[in-house]
Amino acid sequence: MMILAKTDKHDVTEEAANDAGLTGGKPYAGDAGDSNTDEDIDATPGEHDGVECESEGDEMDPAAAAVEEIAAERDRYLRLAAEYDNFRKRSAKEREMIYSDARADTITRLLPVYDNLERALKVECADEAFYKGVEMTMTQLTDIFESLDVVPIPAVGEPFDPNRHNAVMAVEKPEIDEQTIVEEYQKGFMLGQRIIRFSTVVVAK
Repeated sequence: MMILAKTDKHDVTEEAANDAGLTGGKPYAGDAGDSNTDEDIDATPGEHDGVECESEGDEMDPAAAAVEEIAAERDRYLRLAAEYDNFRKRSAKEREMIYSDARADTITRLLPVYDNLERALKVECADEAFYKGVEMTMTQLTDIFESLDVVPIPAVGEPFDPNRHNAVMAVEKPEIDEQTIVEEYQKGFMLGQRIIRFSTVVVAK
């Protein structure tokens, strides 16, 4: 018959702890885990506070940001002003060219009228009133030309200039310097510095 010895409950528990390797009066793993968790929780706010401070330090000063924005706006304004000035100059130049071309075209269309009036004045006329009317018409037309800055090109007695004159004939004139214009067949005109019709001339050789 077997006799079971009475064993204290505390001894059994301690023996089980020794078997698990937890001898030496050290706390159980559960206790240690709880202690570490508390330390981690206490340390976390400090770390977060440091990050928040660093983020706040990286933010740009409002005054510096305002200065930078003003400088950028000024640069955009200067660029826009320069582009507008260039556009204004180009537009003015284009308008002047269009006006000059239209004026030159109008004068060119009126030149045959001038030529006919000039021929009529070279013909003898018995009717003095009729001749006077043609003369007044010619005067009015030349006044209009002058108001539009249209002037005749000097011809007879002037040296021949291929930039202003169109020579259709050369004649022997020993008493006159060579390449001097001796006769004008058709009068030429200039609009400012622009030739709208060359003078048709005869030169000496």
